[in-house]
Amino acid sequence: MRTASTIRRRRATGERGAAMVELAIVLPVLLLLVFGIIEFGRLYNAQVTLTHAAREGIRDYVIHKEKGQAESVATIAASSNFDTVPMVINIVPDPCVPGEPATMTITYPFSMRIPFIGENIVTITTKGVMRCGG
Repeated sequence: MRTASTIRRRRATGERGAAMVELAIVLPVLLLLVFGIIEFGRLYNAQVTLTHAAREGIRDYVIHKEKGQAESVATIAASSNFDTVPMVINIVPDPCVPGEPATMTITYPFSMRIPFIGENIVTITTKGVMRCGG
């Protein structure tokens, strides 16, 4: 006659690999989700940093009206987080007309690396706008 402990033992030994199979199915999806969250956090941080750099650069441009100096100010503001070599800076209008808005646009190719998906290049474009001083 079978006792309750014998039945429990048989059931437990028959399901020994079930947890490992479930982990093998769920773990890649979980890792994809975690690394995706991390990469999108990096992308958002890059967007915020480049927006700050565009604002700093256009602020310098409308005060001093020197395009080269404004570009270097924006590059320095972004250099703490990025390799600034692929960064493209565009300032309009040139020269700065008093009372009119001036715009600095920064474009940057951002590399997202997510496991199982690979590397994707996302182009970040930010703007800083201020009115030119007199």
